[in-house]
Amino acid sequence: MKLIKIDTGNFMVDGGALFGVIPKAMWQSKYPVDNDNYCNLSMRCLLVDTGDRKILIDTGAGAKQSDKFFSWHRLNGNDSLLKSLSNNGYHPDDISDVILTHLHWDHCGGCVYYDDDNMPQVTFKNATHWVSASQWANYEQPNSREGVVYFPENMRPVYDAGLLQLVDNNEEILPGIEVRLLNGHTQGNLLPIVHTPYGAIAFMGDLIPVAPSVRTPWVAAYDTQPLISIEEKRLFLQEALEKDITLFFEHDLYTECCSLVQTDKGIAINDVFTLNEFIREQP
Repeated sequence: MKLIKIDTGNFMVDGGALFGVIPKAMWQSKYPVDNDNYCNLSMRCLLVDTGDRKILIDTGAGAKQSDKFFSWHRLNGNDSLLKSLSNNGYHPDDISDVILTHLHWDHCGGCVYYDDDNMPQVTFKNATHWVSASQWANYEQPNSREGVVYFPENMRPVYDAGLLQLVDNNEEILPGIEVRLLNGHTQGNLLPIVHTPYGAIAFMGDLIPVAPSVRTPWVAAYDTQPLISIEEKRLFLQEALEKDITLFFEHDLYTECCSLVQTDKGIAINDVFTLNEFIREQP
């Protein structure tokens, strides 16, 4: 089994939105922030190559939304989904499965692109696209907060092509890959846990977007049900500590992975390392 990080570019968010009710005096020394109070986030995806299957977790923002929309989010960096796949020796047609943690624009935008005639085309035409059933229902009839982050052009062509597979339960959807359903950030958010020869690794998505947010009360203002987010995080961190599950961060520009340790103040980050170091350091 191969684990490969797929960088798809970066975007910026307001620090207050990223850290919610936590005062800036507490978080500003933990994550870099500019003079406009913006924090730079990665859109770091994960490719799991089992030999038989090539499984991509999340797809980044893509390039379909308007320049005005993207300007609000200050996209930056030189990486893109297709460039990173190509640099690692993969073509979109090689991908057999796409697991989407949820359907906000920065997680699923790469699933569809516009061709030279400005027509939508599915990027991974040979892939089953895994989404929770409750997230799909939320995508089709979004609440008033999430309507601005769901775009029909990001996923409707996948559905129309018959490539959407809905998940209803916590289960192993593919050999070695289980998903957990969460509801704090958004309804039916998937937490993928990959069981590898190197140990288990969890793709954090927006459950814990950046390493400083390992602290249980630190949840983003983006979360639709923050109290549920806190409880989901607490339960996951306890399990991850007990089972030695490594955390892989999608949005932390500066930290790829970490392990956990129990302290007198609760569960905290132990060591931080890259995905390649995680692979090399295991027996």
